[in-house]
Amino acid sequence: MAATDRSREERERQVAAAAARYGETGEERRAVEQRQDAGVTFPDSEEALAARAARLLDRQAVPAAMVVEAVRAEPLAATAAYERILGVSKELQAWSFLPRGARVARTVARISARENGRELPIGTGFLVSPSLLMTNHHVLTDAEAARQCFVEFDAQVTVDNTPQPPTRLELAPDGFFAADQRLDFALVPVAPGPDLRPPGETFGWNRLSTQMGKLVIGEPVNVIGHPMGRLKEIAVRDNMLQVRLDDFLHYKTDTEPGNSGSPVFNDQWEVVALHHSGVPRTDEQGRVLRSDGQVWQPGDGDDAIDWVSNEGVRISSILNHLATLPFTSRQQALLAEMGPESGLRLAGAAVGPVAAPAPTVAAPAVAAPAVAASRPAAEKATARAGLRARDGAFGGKRHLVFLHGRSQEGKDPERLRREWAAGLNQGLVRAGLPPVDPADVWFPYYGDRLVQALTAHEAVPHITEAPTAKAAEVVAPATPTARAVYEEIVGEAATKWDMPHESRLATERIGLGDVIGALQKRLSWLAARGDLDAWAIALVFRDVAAYLDDRRIRDEVLGCVLETMPDAGEVVLVSHSLGTVVGLDLTTRLSPGVNLVHLTTAGSPLGMDSVYSRLLVGGPKRPDIVADWLNAWCPTDAVAIGCPLGDDWADGLSDLAVVNARDRAHSIVEYLAHAEVARSIGSHLGG
Repeated sequence: MAATDRSREERERQVAAAAARYGETGEERRAVEQRQDAGVTFPDSEEALAARAARLLDRQAVPAAMVVEAVRAEPLAATAAYERILGVSKELQAWSFLPRGARVARTVARISARENGRELPIGTGFLVSPSLLMTNHHVLTDAEAARQCFVEFDAQVTVDNTPQPPTRLELAPDGFFAADQRLDFALVPVAPGPDLRPPGETFGWNRLSTQMGKLVIGEPVNVIGHPMGRLKEIAVRDNMLQVRLDDFLHYKTDTEPGNSGSPVFNDQWEVVALHHSGVPRTDEQGRVLRSDGQVWQPGDGDDAIDWVSNEGVRISSILNHLATLPFTSRQQALLAEMGPESGLRLAGAAVGPVAAPAPTVAAPAVAAPAVAASRPAAEKATARAGLRARDGAFGGKRHLVFLHGRSQEGKDPERLRREWAAGLNQGLVRAGLPPVDPADVWFPYYGDRLVQALTAHEAVPHITEAPTAKAAEVVAPATPTARAVYEEIVGEAATKWDMPHESRLATERIGLGDVIGALQKRLSWLAARGDLDAWAIALVFRDVAAYLDDRRIRDEVLGCVLETMPDAGEVVLVSHSLGTVVGLDLTTRLSPGVNLVHLTTAGSPLGMDSVYSRLLVGGPKRPDIVADWLNAWCPTDAVAIGCPLGDDWADGLSDLAVVNARDRAHSIVEYLAHAEVARSIGSHLGG
């Protein structure tokens, strides 16, 4: 059967299923309409409104001055404040709305099939990684159908309304093809062009997210696609989310059949759904009706149908489904390129270009996670040593020390030192200060020693494959006391990020239904609110808990760090993540000849009671040995959830909130590249 015939038949099934879901949700839709008629602009749950408002504020998606103006005039309950913030977002768009829309439009391509010597447009697709294109299952039903198709990017008119020459690329399903009929999605690589570059490097790609807060009922959506195979068109803002189902969204907008496979965006140009079907009006027998009220017949054409709504598949549902599939390591690496918010980056999975194609995957069955009892033997080899700065650096009297966080085992300390220095130098150049030579930096390295100490005292799981929904339990410490600390940290972090009561979560469709236990619910909430995936958060908190709980692990790490620390002179200490906890403990064991003139902490968990109450230095009070302290934190970095520290820590601490790239919220390089952070460090290096 030709690709177009298979696509047509499958599309008819999807239209019927969408119509059935629309009919089943009539009562819910009428309730929404009644609340809107009563003046409620966003008739959604309080939890959904809170998550949406927080995402808008955290990502600076609404003008801060306008938000202040909207909420300060009168005392407001929380829900009313959320609605005011959403109102500002809906009515006022920054100038960047247009160029950002033009940028994401380049990721959208027209899909055409070769059939009997003809080229027939059959749908739309969009890039979701440097290589992967997403569309509907009814557009590309299987790998064989994909082999008959090609894609065209920039199939559009120019600003002068003249046709722009498109870029034609082939699909490459032999190495990877994933699809699901019920969720009506297909995922397939696009082959590089003549320049041998992945298409995403030329046209960009959309960062998909499982996180909450991307859209609420009553907000507009935007759709970019190729209706009826025409050049690229956009349906922008004159539309609205009507109903949110577990796996689907219903919204009003002007779309046509060729829009199948189009991305559905919110006003911040984040993909919220995969458009897959119009919803036709039907009679009591379920028959599709024409605009004139008569029963539609296949020969009437799609434009005769009385379309009443549109349906898209929730992106979070697609990502959660992909997380359950048993991909090979190469396929996992290809999926991991979608970024950490996708939830598809498994611990230990390789990230980067795929060296060779792997076997095709088409709707495989769920596989059990592979979890080893302990770390690989290679990680138990002789621990690497830290690096001393060369003699005479910074005049010989001042010393710059970098103190890393967790997950650095098996890495080359010299390479890590260069990466930190490169990030700092970006910030120093922006601040107008001279860069530093990596060789002038002390780099204590405890990554290998930490893993060895953890393994010596409890069985530390080494995760090769496991779904994100099991992250909290898989990485939890085995010893009862360390687990208790771990649970306390996760619980406190969730509370600080305003997690609703679990009884209310269970009744709201906001993405936390299919998780394991209360601990996983808290971790999922943190992952949904921030820019870190659940694995990253769980692993950081696990190692922090183990370090704080077990004195032997703490002594092993501190002893290792002291092996590569100056024993005299003025020290500028820059620490990150778990390293900020180690650094505070380190102040109790430094040589009497050391004067700590400046401390920078970045991405730190020190703001949580469960952490600072267990420090050797005590807290929350700035140690006397620390003359100056800057704490840099990113509002979407879940590890820094207790920040700003100034709310708890006393005696002259300075906090600096920065905005890191969304896929590098916890990255030390990202933190150091900010001019304000680098200026604070660099100003203390000249004496």
